[in-house]
Amino acid sequence: MLDIQNTLVSLDFAERFFCCDLDKCLGECCIDGDAGAPITEEEDRIIKEILPEIWDDLLPAAQREIEENGTSYVDEEGDLVTQIVEGKNCVFTTYDRNGMCLCAIEKAYREGRVNFYKPISCHLYPARVKEYDGFTAVNYHRWKICRCAEILGRAKGVRVYEFLKGPLTRRFGEEWYEELALTCQEYLKSQEQAK
Repeated sequence: MLDIQNTLVSLDFAERFFCCDLDKCLGECCIDGDAGAPITEEEDRIIKEILPEIWDDLLPAAQREIEENGTSYVDEEGDLVTQIVEGKNCVFTTYDRNGMCLCAIEKAYREGRVNFYKPISCHLYPARVKEYDGFTAVNYHRWKICRCAEILGRAKGVRVYEFLKGPLTRRFGEEWYEELALTCQEYLKSQEQAK
């Protein structure tokens, strides 16, 4: 683990390669799973505020789910998560004409209709953040649907920490990210010298 300002970061962030390959996976991480995306209470409040702006982008089944059950729920682990459709799809999933999954919230943000990018847990993926007493753990989540992202990351030479620069900076701040990047670089250099 890498100790960055009271945060323990998995060595996977330095050692593994990752770069989303949406042409291959088509955004499967938004439509495959047993629970919605983890969100904070503040994010839930914002999502409810911007819902009218994204409503027409949502699929009819998602609109029905939100009308009947709201935008979020508490899952089996006690986490607040986005509502899901038919037991798996996030209600904010939409598709482009090529069948690629898009986040309706991110789409609206990119079009300038809202000023909220998307939940931080989605932006951070494949990183998973867990708060503990006295520290925060940041781990790399391996999932078979992201195998193509690992292959593309290796081909491009992009490490997990590099791919996640934007979301990690959004979550932890620029100074924290700069320390992580330097620590990862020093770790990789030491591993290379040890060979």
